[in-house]
Amino acid sequence: MGRRERRKPMAEINVVPYIDVMLVLLIIFMITAPMLMQGVEVELPDAAAEPIENQEDEPLIVSVRPDGTYYITLGANPEQPEKLEVIKEKVSKILRAKPKTPVLVWGDEKVPYGIVVVLMSELQEAGAKNVGLVTENP
Repeated sequence: MGRRERRKPMAEINVVPYIDVMLVLLIIFMITAPMLMQGVEVELPDAAAEPIENQEDEPLIVSVRPDGTYYITLGANPEQPEKLEVIKEKVSKILRAKPKTPVLVWGDEKVPYGIVVVLMSELQEAGAKNVGLVTENP
């Protein structure tokens, strides 16, 4: 009779090192994600408001400084001041391509109310159905 062969046990993969690497990467992403938010430094007003729902598209942010200069988070240099007409044109192009892109205004708390209203009306003329105002929680 033939000799019965003994089977070797299957090799098991040790997944502990992979879990360690995954957790380290998770921590790195959690720390660096808030730092990736680009924009112009403005002092946002304090207001108790509900956060907007998570959007699929990245928001388009237009900032206004106290001296009345406008900035948009597009292009190679987001800290380059832009004229309101140029911002309106850029927003219009983006909203034609992606109509569901949220548009947010970062207005410094020292900016006169009229400047923010003019900006919001120009953004709505460019095709933004809803324009959100960014505030900080008190």
